[in-house]
Amino acid sequence: MTTRYPFLISIPHGGTDVPTELTGRLALAREELRYYCDPMTRELYDFRSSARAHIDTPVSRMVVDLNRPPLPLPPRDPDGIIKLQAVDGKPVYREGMFPDMTLIHRVMMAWYFPYHQRIDELIDQHDVKIAFDCHSMLPVGSAEQKDAGTERPLFCLGNNGDRKGRAKKNSIATCPESWVNTLADEFRSEFSLNREVAINNPFSGGFISNAHYWRKGVPWIQIEVNRALYEPEPGSGAGQSTDCDGAVKILRERIWRVLTGFWDSHDADI
Repeated sequence: MTTRYPFLISIPHGGTDVPTELTGRLALAREELRYYCDPMTRELYDFRSSARAHIDTPVSRMVVDLNRPPLPLPPRDPDGIIKLQAVDGKPVYREGMFPDMTLIHRVMMAWYFPYHQRIDELIDQHDVKIAFDCHSMLPVGSAEQKDAGTERPLFCLGNNGDRKGRAKKNSIATCPESWVNTLADEFRSEFSLNREVAINNPFSGGFISNAHYWRKGVPWIQIEVNRALYEPEPGSGAGQSTDCDGAVKILRERIWRVLTGFWDSHDADI
């Protein structure tokens, strides 16, 4: 039997489905639901046959964002669990169709809380030693984001620290500084990068990695992969499905080499 690595792989933003409770309320078309999520990440990070624990969701982050804190309740936070707008400011719901608190509660009980409960169960049941919260990012910061108009790195690793992976003042990093830097070096080595692998810039880790590190003490690293690595450029004429699937397969293999290389180099010290 092949030994599985002691990883938890969390993929909270790869889904595109709309829960039945919200059908007919959205102002976004299906292709927009895909664009504003982390398309292909459920395939890109599909390491379930080699990692001890794996969790993802079919539901679109535009209707239930699992990587947001449960408070404040919507609609106070436009980019919260139940979103008012997308990253470029486009409204998510049709006028007058934003869900009321009863419906928000139903959606959260069906999708949000079970995801977080399952993470805790997986950590306990499978002797997880490190967890990765896995995402993709647009090549350039969107209008409503802090890095609007800025070209992004090919990879960004987050541990809730500063740009060197160190814990910030009055805060706690979700993994040791040495761990996130070693992982960054593995990415640089595997991909022979000219563009730097960034740490905590533009993303330092969301609610999932921070909350569950606090709850269980198991180290977390958030991984962001630039979508330019597997999506054809707009207007390139490339076949979206065929080209994307092939690029994702190759990229998945290389990312797994990075993760295992990182762990093998640290295993003796853990």
